[in-house]
Order: sequence, then structure tokens, then C-alpha cells
Amino acid sequence: MYERFKKSKRWLRSGAVMCLTALLLFPTCTGAAQAASVDGLSSARELVPVGHTVGIKLFSRGVLVVDLAKGSTPAEKCGMKKGDVILKCEGKTVASTEQFQSLLQSSSGREVELQVRRGGTLRTLRAAPEKNDDGVYAIGAWIRDSMAGIGTMTFYDPATGAFGALGHGITDPDTAQLMPFSSGSLLASTVKAVKQGKAGSAGELRGNFDLTRNLGELCANGECGIFGTLDDSALATRQAMPVAKNEEVKNGKATILSNVEGDEVRSYTVEIKKLTEDAADPRDLLVTVTDPALLKTTGGIVQGMSGSPILQNGKIVGAVTHVLLSDPTRGYGILIQNMLEGADPQVVENAS
Repeated sequence: MYERFKKSKRWLRSGAVMCLTALLLFPTCTGAAQAASVDGLSSARELVPVGHTVGIKLFSRGVLVVDLAKGSTPAEKCGMKKGDVILKCEGKTVASTEQFQSLLQSSSGREVELQVRRGGTLRTLRAAPEKNDDGVYAIGAWIRDSMAGIGTMTFYDPATGAFGALGHGITDPDTAQLMPFSSGSLLASTVKAVKQGKAGSAGELRGNFDLTRNLGELCANGECGIFGTLDDSALATRQAMPVAKNEEVKNGKATILSNVEGDEVRSYTVEIKKLTEDAADPRDLLVTVTDPALLKTTGGIVQGMSGSPILQNGKIVGAVTHVLLSDPTRGYGILIQNMLEGADPQVVENAS
């Protein structure tokens, strides 16, 4: 339920390419940062529950094919499919949509060798780019290299500087697959407005990003959330809470921490209605919002609240992940232990 991950579009007619162009580029995680972001999280005993919105910018590893142009195009002829990730072109690593387009131009229409990942399999395709109506060489695929939006930070580990957010991975809206991760960043955000949730229509938090500085660095995009590191002295001094084991979480009263107005994080009452063992995705908990103030402001759970920590009996028990479109007062959450286990490097690699 990450909120409003937006796409910047550029059209190339005929053999078209549609791409999301990153406005800012961030360095990839160093090995040390990657280790700090995930090492020991699954065994962590105390974490700081956060509940504040953050801006998120994520850049993919390779470029994701989100659709194919209709008709007989080079992409269609070579067997390319929606959801393929183009990793290399003529042996050169593909780092962005602009770079891939440049490589196609340099081919001058000669056949190029493409290395793509489809699911967990690497494939080699060969395509001969064709000029479109603008005289630009293209293969007839829409591609994406980045996404951006607003979500909620779940926890911060004052011992390591690690954080977790969202409680679910960032997926591409066109292919519904996990966005292949290369690098990314957290930005400061402030909630400026709320679109209330109604039956059949998800609400959303609308916020502003501070593009002048990065709060932290993303190191992983997995099925159970996004993870990374940041250095925040204010968060480091806040009171940490024990992490609940799965068997400690019970049906009944709980609270969530959310930032739905301005810069303020508040505690709101909810009720855990159902626990689901071995859920196929991060929907371990069914949660109902009971707090009158939150219902008045948002109508319940809205997009952008993903990652709001769920607290019960003095412990962090989970995070909000989804809203039910039929009833925005209800939604799903992930158990905190499952979220932490999803931060394991091998789990993240398998998920992506």
C-alpha cells in the first residue's frame, strides 16, 4: 500500500519507449551499509517505533519492461515479454532508461544482444532497433528505471542505525512484480492534505518532499518491506520497545503510530480482529480502526500509512500494510517478526 508511486513519462511514437526518468541519482549501498541495515534485525530485542511519513525514491537494477507496443516490433519479434528486466545491452550493464536509449542509438539499427531476467532465469535476446516517427531507434517497449512516493517508517534500531518501512515491498503498478533494486534514498516529508477513504475508493496521504537532503540510504526492497540505514540523533534518543514474538500477539485492543497531519505522529486505537498463520503475503493481521479522531481525519486506513507500527501490551507487534477497498476502516498488517526475518539478505535476494 505504498502511496502514489509516480511515473514521469516520455513517449517515442511508433516503436515506442516510455520511461520514468530519475531526477536525482544516489550512490548504491556500500557493503558495510548493506550489512548494517539487515544484520541482526531478526534477533533484535528492542527497536524504536517511528510512525512518521517519509519520501521514498527507488532506482531499479536494470530497466523493467512494463508493456510492449502493439504490432510487429523488434521487442515482439525477439520474444521480449512484459515483466522482463533488461540487465545488459551489447555486454554493457544497463543503469537507466536514458543510457539504454543511448545504446540503442549507437547501434544504428544493427542487431543488439540483450541480457534479460525473466523470473529467476537469465535469457539472451537479439533485437534490431528500428527508427520511429521521430527518427529515434527504439525496440517497441515501455520501460521504467525508478519509482517515488510516500510511505511510513516502521522502526529504527538505535544500536545499528538500521530502519524498516512499509511492511511490504515496492511493486511496479503495471507488472505487479517487485521492483528490482539497485539503490535509493529516504527524504523528509510533511503531510499537507488527506483524501479520505471511502468504500470502493482508497484514500491517501498527500505530502511534500524535501529534495534538498537525504534522510537515509535504502539497501533492500523485499517482500516484507524496504530496509536501509540512517543517522538520526533524535530517533536514537527516543524510547525503544521490545519486539513481540508471533505467539505473543493476540486478538484485541492495540494502537498504531501514524503521521496523518503535518509533522505530528500520534497514537490511534485499533483492534486486531484476526491472526493468520503462514500468510502468502504480508497480511498476517486483520486490523479495524476504532479511533474516532483517525476515522474523522482519514476515514480509516489510507495509502501512505503503510508501515505504521502496531503496538500491543508495550511491545511492537507489527505494521499496517493494506486497506480493504470495501471498508477503509479495516486493513491488514504484517507481524513484526516476519518483517524482521524478511530483512535477511538471502530472503531479500530471493524475493527480488
